[in-house]
Amino acid sequence: MSQAMIKLNGGDLTALRPHLAFGPAAAAVADGCARITDALERLEAGGFLLEATRLVAHALPKREAVWWACMCAAHTAPADLPDADRRAREAAEDWVRQQGDKPRRAAWSLAEASGFGSPEAWTAVAAFWSGDSMAPEGQPAVPPAPHLAGAAVAGAVALAAIRGDVTRQQARLRRFLESGRNIAAGGPGRLPAETA
Repeated sequence: MSQAMIKLNGGDLTALRPHLAFGPAAAAVADGCARITDALERLEAGGFLLEATRLVAHALPKREAVWWACMCAAHTAPADLPDADRRAREAAEDWVRQQGDKPRRAAWSLAEASGFGSPEAWTAVAAFWSGDSMAPEGQPAVPPAPHLAGAAVAGAVALAAIRGDVTRQQARLRRFLESGRNIAAGGPGRLPAETA
């Protein structure tokens, strides 16, 4: 892999493994890897692209992971994307830019309004689960489990990969992984809108 993925270098692969839900074949491919980047390379080379996206979702820092989910969702968004879904993704992007509690809670409200059924909704859930508390404002803090944001990002990416035309899944996952590598190297990871 040509880019130095500095934002994946600090993660602990052993700590992430319980949250990745790898099947036996993918787990065998990643076994013996000490570094996240090595496991990612092996998974991709072995054709385990969905598992590779799960690894990226959990390994990137939360802010970058949410941004990545937004880029993947935007890439496959149809022209007639419902407004509630668009607004949920925009709220997640706002949280990435502002990192405050107010945009994080706004993202959750918009995910709820969208019905939690789209990649966009799960980008907003990921933003919300990246904060300090899942409790209503003014209540004692209830911290989200550390892996929840990564799980929501992985869900958003998986849904974006099969949206509309499931036959595009593998090609989309490859593009998503290119975007994730770019983000891990400090880039913006932007993907152009998918063409028919």
